[in-house]
Amino acid sequence: VIVVAAGQGTRLGSSVPKAFVELAGRTLLERSVDSVLGMAEPAQLVVVAPSERLDKARSLLNGTDATVVVGGATRQGSVASGIAALDPSVQVVLVHDAARALTPSSQFDRVVAQVRNSGHGAIPALDVTDTIKQVDGDRLISNVDRALLRAAQTPQGFPASALREAYVNASDDFTDDAALFTAAGHLVTVVDGDPLAFKITTPFDLARAEHILGRGKHRADEHVRVGIGVDVHAIDASRPLWLGGLFWPDEVGLSGHSDGDVLCHALCDSLLSAAGLGDLGSRFGVDDPELSDAHGGVFIAHTVALVAAAGYSVRNVAVQVIGNRPVIGPRRAELEAALSALVKAPVSVSATTSDGLGLTGRGEGIAAIATALICSS
Repeated sequence: VIVVAAGQGTRLGSSVPKAFVELAGRTLLERSVDSVLGMAEPAQLVVVAPSERLDKARSLLNGTDATVVVGGATRQGSVASGIAALDPSVQVVLVHDAARALTPSSQFDRVVAQVRNSGHGAIPALDVTDTIKQVDGDRLISNVDRALLRAAQTPQGFPASALREAYVNASDDFTDDAALFTAAGHLVTVVDGDPLAFKITTPFDLARAEHILGRGKHRADEHVRVGIGVDVHAIDASRPLWLGGLFWPDEVGLSGHSDGDVLCHALCDSLLSAAGLGDLGSRFGVDDPELSDAHGGVFIAHTVALVAAAGYSVRNVAVQVIGNRPVIGPRRAELEAALSALVKAPVSVSATTSDGLGLTGRGEGIAAIATALICSS
């Protein structure tokens, strides 16, 4: 996914480039990246930013795997810079305008599916509802049949090899990638767009986006959701113990494809459950080699981004650890501080034993149960 954030946005009347304008406390760029992180599958993320804003973009995206590159003199030149940064293994490329900061993650998924199923380019678009007139200056010429028209949005998706070739051979400057792609002789199909994917171009657009987000906050009490997560891992004496994102020296570790951090895994499952986003296994899998021995903080960061992209903010999470060891009390405050920083909301940690019953009571493993409270953001 290439997020184009190199435009100046003069029509917005801001002293900073448009992608770095704040919308309800967060930049348009950050909100656009949230949508990418909320996709059903992981994607390589390339952000194209103005040369004078590279460090700022990297700072805003700290904690993600985004590659930040310098944009060109035109939008087309900026997209070309993004394409040059793509991994050769990428087969589908999405190009998205950072100015469409409220685009739902589902729109990204819809475009990807269409490209894969058709083998062609794909763009999201909305029906045109206004009556369209053809004019010459201030003189009306005729009506235009709106049944033949669509209002294009982003992300626009394409087979990677065909898009690379189209950009290499482009001789004209086009207003969007679909126009360049069709000019190269390729087919582009249309999928349903979303009204939330409107482009923030003028101060009115920004005010409209603020109103949408503000309305969501106003209804937050009506959109409270609760999720529960449970995780259990067996003892593995050959491994170190990581629990709650912290290393526990002189304690035996837990089995698992990652570091076996039951506390972090249960916490993630509770957040995903609350947001209706499945569970840790369906989101991250157990066979991904990149997640081998990954620490719990990695999963929490991705999970919090998914929850935010789905339109929710975390209010608090409570986690209880069940097992004979380690003794949680001496490090409870440290655990809660570290986890709260990762979740960006209060996290409380408690612990209990199971009176010698079951695998936790016999010292064969550790379990954790988490409850998360989230609200519409």
